Amino acid sequence: MKRTALGLVALGSVAALTFGTPADAAHVAAPKAAAPAAAMSVTPATYAGQMAAAGKAAGDTAKSLGLGAKEKLVVKSVITDPDGSTHTRYDRTYAGMKVIGGDLIVKRDAGGKIVDTIWNVEAKVSLPSGTAKVTDAGARQTAVGHSAKRTKDGAPKQVKATKSEQAVILHADGTASLVRAVTTEGVAHNQTPSRQVVMVDASTGAVISSSEKIHAGTGRGVFVGSVSLSTTYSGGAYQLRNSTTGNYTTDMNNGTSGTGTQFTDSDDAWGTGSTSSRQSAAVDAQFGADTTFAYFKNVLGRNGIWNNGTGARSRVHYGNSYVNAFWDGTQMTYGDGRNNAAPLTELDVASHEMTHGVTENTANLDYGNPGAGRYVESGGLNEATSDIFGVAVEFHAALPADNPDYYMGELINLNGNGTPLRYMDKPSKDGVSLDCYSSSTITVDPHYSSGPLNHWFYMAAEGSGSKTINGVSYNSPTCGGAPAVTGAGRTNIEKVWYRTLSTKLTTSSNYRAAREGAIKSAIELYGSSSAVCTAVEKAFNAITVPKGTAACSGTTDPGPTDPTPAGSERVTNGGFESGSTGWTGTSGPITNNTGRTAHSGSWKMWLGGNGTTSSEYEQQTVTIPSTSTSATLTYWVSVDSSETTSYTAYDKASVTVTPSGGTARTVASYSNLTKGAWKQVTVDLSAYKGQSVTLKFSATEDSSAQTSFVFDDVSIKA
Repeated sequence: MKRTALGLVALGSVAALTFGTPADAAHVAAPKAAAPAAAMSVTPATYAGQMAAAGKAAGDTAKSLGLGAKEKLVVKSVITDPDGSTHTRYDRTYAGMKVIGGDLIVKRDAGGKIVDTIWNVEAKVSLPSGTAKVTDAGARQTAVGHSAKRTKDGAPKQVKATKSEQAVILHADGTASLVRAVTTEGVAHNQTPSRQVVMVDASTGAVISSSEKIHAGTGRGVFVGSVSLSTTYSGGAYQLRNSTTGNYTTDMNNGTSGTGTQFTDSDDAWGTGSTSSRQSAAVDAQFGADTTFAYFKNVLGRNGIWNNGTGARSRVHYGNSYVNAFWDGTQMTYGDGRNNAAPLTELDVASHEMTHGVTENTANLDYGNPGAGRYVESGGLNEATSDIFGVAVEFHAALPADNPDYYMGELINLNGNGTPLRYMDKPSKDGVSLDCYSSSTITVDPHYSSGPLNHWFYMAAEGSGSKTINGVSYNSPTCGGAPAVTGAGRTNIEKVWYRTLSTKLTTSSNYRAAREGAIKSAIELYGSSSAVCTAVEKAFNAITVPKGTAACSGTTDPGPTDPTPAGSERVTNGGFESGSTGWTGTSGPITNNTGRTAHSGSWKMWLGGNGTTSSEYEQQTVTIPSTSTSATLTYWVSVDSSETTSYTAYDKASVTVTPSGGTARTVASYSNLTKGAWKQVTVDLSAYKGQSVTLKFSATEDSSAQTSFVFDDVSIKA
């Protein structure tokens, strides 16, 4: 069936999807700029032709890039700009095997000349041996054992290996390993499905890494008010299916497997606005999918999740009292919430989950495996991207029943006090998310390491400081004493971030790559001297992402480098050379025992190292003056362990900061999986100016195999 743009009246029994009054205008005056060179939306047939043409040229492209004889490029997507230039994303194979980490983006001008290449890892693939020593059956057994031992969300039940293939991992240092990539599936204790891809070394049988492919979020369904839906009449009944987009919604009937039953109705009047009608949650989900589809197509020029005009399924009424929603690679799924009375189909939650699909089919940002303690910066970028476009779609729809704002899940009341799940103006208001980028960003769950990018988006769009938008008050501080930011308008920054996602980022991209890509995207869309470029750059300065090579013209701010603490020392005896002076906690961790070396001097804080069930901590309360221009925590840490697992965090440590009378914020987490030599960690504490805070280092060990968490040279300069 021919697919047309949403908002146009279709013939037959399909009603047009309509919206309330749009609120796409930014909340600040839009800067004068050249016409954006945004990606063009093309028909499915045109896109198929572009993909086919790129596929035919893949061999010549591989030669031009100097790849090896056994390496081939496989086209994943093509983005075309109005000036005719293209951005082609490729995966790589080696001797017919998929190369994990081998993705890249090639930009060509209108004449077909390669003008830029963005590599995930810029290296040829070279394997010492192409023969696997580990059998397929052995790899499957190892992978199932690995997946069944996850602890963060409870050990998944009914774990089985559903797929196994020989592949190659291209590591960040350019070396390569032959692996068995085994996909396992199971269900966690909270009913969330688990689908992991486990990389088993084909020579040794050890687990190299694993990634969780189910991207779950939290939220609660909100009645969207009276909305128009595009439905289809078939077989004597109306279906909750949009024949233009292909989006449709099914009823899982509180099960956890299968695709569900297509919603049908006799009179095309769906739901009652109450959870007593099973159709009400379906209306929210269908409206969310269609509205998100319309936003990506009409605002960003992307024709659906896969950019080919194909819609996706939404499953509602999943599980029993299931308090979650997730994207699993093919569809969006929503639980009914506590007591099956609060379906998780709020608009920003629906668009958040659908955006995970867009991310998977563009940059495919590695989510890590948080349940197994594997955290990566790209996971935080992945989560933030879904938050960014969740907010964008909410503003685009402008529903009277859901006032657009810069919060996620604001109508849930999950905390019991009416507060949102996440805040963009100051992410740390949720008690766990990070406001600012630092070396510890990689040590926390992606839902919390998303904070700095969410913070960047808000400031780039609206500016720093106090502001009221749609009756909602915000106050967004810069980090580390960075200069104030003047916003360039939400819709402009949405376009910048989508271009960054679709043409600049690869699977392992981190915050520095995000800064580099976003500034380049702003230059391409609006010009290097534009207010948009300046806002993008200054907002990254304001979350302390170090400056790279990309820069706007005419800016005098040098941007942050790796932070250097300034101000007076607030920690007493941070080097521990005076024993436990200034610190309180369990007896023993502060020591000059020669079993572990100090970073400097002979004394240090040595948590763990017992090899038996234990719990230890040391803490100190300091006051950060309100007059301080900045406040920075630094410390050195090393971790060693006798644990042999590469996937289960048996022994754990954390660093927390708790303001007087406030909520503890975890600024870093460690485990037996994060073994490493001494490294320095820097954390911005400017948000706590004028407060007394307790800095706490704590660790727990299980009953066997020691893990030592050694800290030294602790400092808070303010």
